[in-house]
Amino acid sequence: MIQQPVPGSLGGVLSGEQIRTLLRREPPLVAGLPDPEAQLQPNGIDLTVASVARFSEAGAVTVDNADRRLPATEPLPPDSSGRWVLEPGPYLVRFSETVNLPTTCMAYARPRSSLLRCGAALHTAVWDAGYSGQGVALLVVYNPAGFVLERQARIVQLVFHWLAEPAVEGYRGAYQGETGDRNQ
Repeated sequence: MIQQPVPGSLGGVLSGEQIRTLLRREPPLVAGLPDPEAQLQPNGIDLTVASVARFSEAGAVTVDNADRRLPATEPLPPDSSGRWVLEPGPYLVRFSETVNLPTTCMAYARPRSSLLRCGAALHTAVWDAGYSGQGVALLVVYNPAGFVLERQARIVQLVFHWLAEPAVEGYRGAYQGETGDRNQ
């Protein structure tokens, strides 16, 4: 039986064994893992790259989101070997896996250290309790010589945290249920 925090106690980071148990639930904590054993880590799970896109126009974030506008993106196809050769600059990457967070935990995505050592950074947001979907991240290539990224490469580790109390209402924002079928 998976140990969850006692209501009113402090939450904590899920262990690899707790994550493994949640992967067997329906829906699984993370679905569509290309290589579950390689992706499961002691304190998280690695997510892989499904697609890469370039921004093609400006976006806008407003106070009440009434005029929020996500910028259009242009999908970048990988080369014949399944790789993207990226010049310095910002890119939107979509993950292959679908994350299904229960209302008892949230997550942070942190870049794998190999990415940083190559001169690239991954910027992410909080993954709220109750979120379900294929998330995205901002990949910025800082290395002036560029960066090569292979499809389904593991680029981020999702670290899960138990909440001290379950969320009364899970995530209900615009990105709930997002998939690779949407405009990046």
